[in-house]
Amino acid sequence: MAHSTLPITNQAETDRSTALSLFVSLRPAQWTKNLFVFGALLFGQRAGHPAFVDPPAIAQAIGAFFVFCALSGVVYLINDVADRENDRQHPIKRHRPIASGAVSPSLAIATAVVLFIGAMTAAYLLRPAFAAVAVTYVALNGLYSGPLKHVVIIDVLIVAIGFVLRAAGGALAIDVPISHWLLILILLLALFLALSKRRHELVLLADGATSHRPILQEYSPYLLDQMIGVVTASTLVSYVIYTISPETIQKFHTSYLGLTLVFPLYGIFRYLYLVHQKEGGGSPSDLLQNDRPLLACVALWAVSVAAIVYAAAGSAT
Repeated sequence: MAHSTLPITNQAETDRSTALSLFVSLRPAQWTKNLFVFGALLFGQRAGHPAFVDPPAIAQAIGAFFVFCALSGVVYLINDVADRENDRQHPIKRHRPIASGAVSPSLAIATAVVLFIGAMTAAYLLRPAFAAVAVTYVALNGLYSGPLKHVVIIDVLIVAIGFVLRAAGGALAIDVPISHWLLILILLLALFLALSKRRHELVLLADGATSHRPILQEYSPYLLDQMIGVVTASTLVSYVIYTISPETIQKFHTSYLGLTLVFPLYGIFRYLYLVHQKEGGGSPSDLLQNDRPLLACVALWAVSVAAIVYAAAGSAT
């Protein structure tokens, strides 16, 4: 009897291992990028009060977050299948389940199809306009997985636009307007992160960088440092303009949002410190989760913005 149950036990363990590897391929640690969906919940207003005190808006934003988590999982699966040969040459990415062979390409694609159908159905039920943004996000990333990742500068712009679509989708999901300045700010911040990641890859892989990602031959650490410098300054200036603009002051009934500039200043400088001094930046999500000062900065920024907006909304009513 013991010998007859062993294959069943081994099969169950294999199934669990495959399921776990498949879940890892969805990159749950990267889902923090989808927190941009909540930007509209933080900065949006409905019926004269902040959206983050509106329970239906909170539920819709959470639903939008999970839709983007599923869709980003679809994108990661497709990317990993397409890049599995290159990933095997990377010192870290070669351990990914698809590159290592723990998950077969056919299983990954089948899972991606099921996730896509389920996520798009949920997105349409949430709001048709939100579903349009969601499918645009997947289509854009599909183009990135194909030819666009080989076009210099366009490759990082596509990554940055993905963050803008998350923020725009969050606004459509809860039916609140979103400032053009806020979208520009998100684009610049995402571009800062994408360029920092390119620099990290160049430094980490050195001579083997172009064999892993051919587009890296079009970049150099010096060029990327110049681009990062421009984007850093533009991001901070855009934040100042947004927070002290008459439109923002009129919308939130407060001129104190500009005081929160200290948090973006520290956060960006801390990130640059980690990129240049600690050779970080390969994964913004990992840095956010593992670097306590950076995580505390983001948390304090969110709390301070919410407190200022909430207090202003209360005094205005």
